[in-house]
Order: sequence, then C-alpha cells, then structure tokens
Amino acid sequence: MSGGLRVTEVWRFPVKSLQGERLARAEVGAEGVAGDRGWALFDLTTGLGLTARRVPELLFAAGRLRADGAAEVVLPDGTVTAQDGVLSDWAGRRVGLRPSSAVAGARRYENPADADDEDTGRWNPFSGADGAFHDNADARVTLVSLGTLDGWDRRRFRTNLVLAGAGEDELVGRRVRVGDVELDVVRRVPRCVMTTRPQSGGIGRDTAVLKTIHRDRGGALAVGALVARSGELAVGDVLTPV
Repeated sequence: MSGGLRVTEVWRFPVKSLQGERLARAEVGAEGVAGDRGWALFDLTTGLGLTARRVPELLFAAGRLRADGAAEVVLPDGTVTAQDGVLSDWAGRRVGLRPSSAVAGARRYENPADADDEDTGRWNPFSGADGAFHDNADARVTLVSLGTLDGWDRRRFRTNLVLAGAGEDELVGRRVRVGDVELDVVRRVPRCVMTTRPQSGGIGRDTAVLKTIHRDRGGALAVGALVARSGELAVGDVLTPV
C-alpha cells in the first residue's frame, strides 16, 4: 500500500441506488456494512429491481434507516415515506420498497448494452447477489482511495469506505484488518453508466468519467471485499495487512 490507507469516510446506502448515509462508525457482517443495500425499489410490473442505470431520478432521493431498522425514502421535495403508493407517484411507475429478506430467488436488474446510447439502445438483464442487494456477490464492502479518485467526487462511486492515501488496487488477493473487521479483498470493481449520472448535491452529468475509467483503468475503480471477520470499524481506522 502506497503510504498506508486510513478511513476518512464510512457510508451505507440503505436503499439500492439512492443517496446514502455518512456514518462515524459501522458494524460490519457477512453481507457488508449493517443496513447497506438492505432495501431496494422493485418495478411491480416487470419484477426487475430498479437502479439509477435505468431510472436516473433515483439519484435525487435518499435512503435512510429508522430506529426500528426499516428503511424510508427522502424524496427530492423533502417528503419522507415508505409507502409504495407515494413512491409510485414519484417514480411514475408501480414500484414497491422491499427488504432483502422479502425477495427470494434471483434479483434481476438491467444494464444498458451501450453506455453511449442508453436512451435508445438495448438493455440487458443481469442477476445480482443474494442477501443484501449488491450487484456483485464478491464485493460486500467497497473501498476507494482519495489518490485513485484524483479529484472526482466520491459520491459518484457509492463506496462504503473512502480512504486517505493511495494504492488500494494492491490489496486485491490480500486480507486486511480495519478496526475489528477483517476483509478479503477479492477484486477491482467494474464501473457502469451510473457513474456519469447527475445527482443531488450539484453533481452534473459527465460521460467523460466512465470513458476515462475504461481508458486508464480497464473499466474498474475501487476494490470489493468479502468479510472474513465481523466487527466494528470507524473513521480514523488504519488498514493493516493480516
């Protein structure tokens, strides 16, 4: 690791593809940060899970967890709801907010076949992970360094841990400890059109982001890990090899 890596931000995203919550510390278990991607919006007509690849408006809403562990959605106008009817009116289609425990079988989402022609091109379905609604079963916790971001807004990439320093790609194939947690870093994280989307907080549409990632980084940015040992981690923790 180039110069060491230290946690500067911890994030969970209670509802898939929505804005998340920044935390000072988090419990981490087999499915990742507790509450992360624990809920998702589903199109009740097609049965497909919705992501901001297909419905960019999702990026202007936020998910948050209530004290009882259930998720609710903060809509762009400030409305806070978990009601399918209200969410359907906002989304312009019949949708349901569902916890991962209520969805059996394959979780199906969509990717554009051509990121440069997403509005008129073909969309390909794919199956996500079991349990929490992660796209990839081997990326339950995601990490990216400020060195890798190199000025890009980290909110485009929805990683759980933002790290001071550089060199997280060197962790692939290794086990690291952060706080009480041990992570097996499995892979670099492939990126999709969602990184180019506009979203709340003044982030504009930028197709150059994905083009640059493909040109300079082989289509991947950040690393994904499986949880080898559960525990707690916090801002300020340093990653150390095990």
